[in-house]
Amino acid sequence: QVQLVESGGGLVQPGGSLRLSCTVSGSIFSFGRMGWYRQAPGKQRELVVAETNGGRTNYADSVKGRFTITRDNAKNTLYLQMHSLKPKDAAVSCCRGVAAFGDEEYWGQGTRVTVSS
Repeated sequence: QVQLVESGGGLVQPGGSLRLSCTVSGSIFSFGRMGWYRQAPGKQRELVVAETNGGRTNYADSVKGRFTITRDNAKNTLYLQMHSLKPKDAAVSCCRGVAAFGDEEYWGQGTRVTVSS
C-alpha cells in the first residue's frame, strides 16, 4: 500500500527558509502527478504547487518565485523548498499524489509550518 509521510515543518522567522519533505513508502513512480497543498487554521485548503498531466508545474501566484518543488527519485521523496517565508504562509502543508493509472488520490497527514517573529 502506498503511503505519503511529510516532515520538515516547524517554526521559522519571516524571511526565513524551510524545506518540506514528502516520502513515499513505495515507489514515487506510483504517482503520475504530485503536488503540495496547505491549509491555515480556520481557512480552506489551497493549492501551493502541482504537477500537471503535461509534465509541467503550476505554482500559486502567492508563492511564485519563493517556493520550488523538486524530487529525489532515488530516495522516493518529494520536496518543497520555501524561501522568503511570510506570516501568510503559516499552515499545515500536505503532499498529494495521483496514481499514474486509475487516478486514485493519496494524501499525507501534513506538517505544520509556523512563521512568526
